[in-house]
Amino acid sequence: MKQAPVMGRIKTATFVVLMLALAITCSWLGFWQLERLAEKEALILAVDQRLDAAPIPVPGADQWANLDLADLNFRPVTLTGAFRYNQTVTVFTSLGDARGQASGPGYWVVTPFVLAQGGTVFVNRGFVPAALQEAAVTDGEADVTPVTIFGLLRPGEAAGFMTPAPDTSNRIEWVRDPMRLAAMVDPMLAPIAPFYVDLPAGAPGELPQGGETVIEFPNNHLGYAYTWFGFAIVAVVMLGFWLARQRASSKNPDAN
Repeated sequence: MKQAPVMGRIKTATFVVLMLALAITCSWLGFWQLERLAEKEALILAVDQRLDAAPIPVPGADQWANLDLADLNFRPVTLTGAFRYNQTVTVFTSLGDARGQASGPGYWVVTPFVLAQGGTVFVNRGFVPAALQEAAVTDGEADVTPVTIFGLLRPGEAAGFMTPAPDTSNRIEWVRDPMRLAAMVDPMLAPIAPFYVDLPAGAPGELPQGGETVIEFPNNHLGYAYTWFGFAIVAVVMLGFWLARQRASSKNPDAN
């Protein structure tokens, strides 16, 4: 006869522990989202400061192995050297919210730029519509004329497990990963920088259409924090109602 009350207390204690654990977990996730919010806001501020900073010379090949690419992301840089237009590779994209006239399915036109001090940096010259992909990789000769250009330094894009293999016959890639792009150009261009550079916009209507660097950081952490804190509050309130009902039932067993 005593076994039923004991089992009831065990079930009650188990339920209370589970609900409290749920509330604590949700609260922890809410505070974690607030920490992520602070980190994201610091990142946005840092990027804004970089974009407004004076350009620096692009890091040389002797520094590439130890670069902190996250710290250099969106940093304005200058490069002196020469394009190898005949080694151009295109990277498929679908450009929305374009700043220029062209948009939709198309390609980034990425051309090796041989630095005067040695080494090669892939330069994203801009966007062209899909119909111009073949022309982008066949027009142009090897050019050794030295020029100085300006752009934004960008870390390479990582390929996912669903990323297709490159279409080497048509010189088409799917991500702006310098190491993957390097496999499609003359090996004599090595070493290849572990980053690429986005060129700014040119004249209106000019192709490739530069100045299409996407500078945005989704920042939904405050909303996520509110959601987790809300779950924590709901868990505590539900536990309170349940305990109140259990207490009322124990005082008036006939009510059941």
